Amino acid sequence: MGGMKILSRRRVRELQWFGLVLSIVTCWNVAPRTSELSRGHSPEPVSVNKPPGKLVALTFDDGPKPYVLMGRKSQKGVSSPSLLDLLDREGVKATFFVMGFRLADTANDFCRQIDVGINCRQAAEEEHRRGHEIENHTYGHGTFSKMAKRYGEDWILNDIDRASRIIQSLTGVRPRYIRPPDWDISETLRKEIEARGYHVMTKSKGDVSEAPALEDVDSQDYIYAKLRSPQSAAKTEHDYVLQRIDQRERKGICTHILVFHELPISVEVLSTLIPELKQRGYRFELLEDYMKSLAAAPK
Repeated sequence: MGGMKILSRRRVRELQWFGLVLSIVTCWNVAPRTSELSRGHSPEPVSVNKPPGKLVALTFDDGPKPYVLMGRKSQKGVSSPSLLDLLDREGVKATFFVMGFRLADTANDFCRQIDVGINCRQAAEEEHRRGHEIENHTYGHGTFSKMAKRYGEDWILNDIDRASRIIQSLTGVRPRYIRPPDWDISETLRKEIEARGYHVMTKSKGDVSEAPALEDVDSQDYIYAKLRSPQSAAKTEHDYVLQRIDQRERKGICTHILVFHELPISVEVLSTLIPELKQRGYRFELLEDYMKSLAAAPK
């Protein structure tokens, strides 16, 4: 029985090593086809004759949440390590898809329910100051199917533009990318949004189909955050994300848009995941730079 256990562990190590070698081979010279980049408003190709390599665009939804971004030491109530400090230590720039209403003055009391001395807008200003990208997650975070039934599609388009205006008042730049809440979007509405100059970030779902290199890779941190044991939840989420990346690598997909949320569990997971992905040869880029890297790859 003991021999079987030893053999089983050895076999697991062999399979892990094989998977790593396979990912190196399949990811050596992979670039998305031109047809994969034709959707939306991706940057124009430039004359750089090399593959994009192993890339990650690290993105976060549902912020800004000051206590997660700045950190809150263990005390009475909710605690979290600082996401921004972690990114600084790792030399990683990320892209934050924020809810517009959190940047308004009317959200001050809401944002300071877990108080770290600053409001949501000030936290977003700190994101921007540290060189991170801020993009659009709508103003009110209403799921599109429900909002369309209740108010009509024009309301959704105005909600997106309203978020863009308040984000631009902070960054000086109109957001280019929009991620629908819960990836809830139809192909028809997607085309309407893209006609306004946005690139819709989504995943293949319903009648929406997305190219693998441009598809969001959902960490499902919002599910794992609900598990009773925080330590077990972080380990399970960490393993799940690596499994998703391994699955994509085996298909020759070595560029990933990872989607997390501003949650304490995500900071814990990324404290180990970022170094591991770097060790595997991945570079982290802002979403805008990630898109440029894909567009610059030989077709």
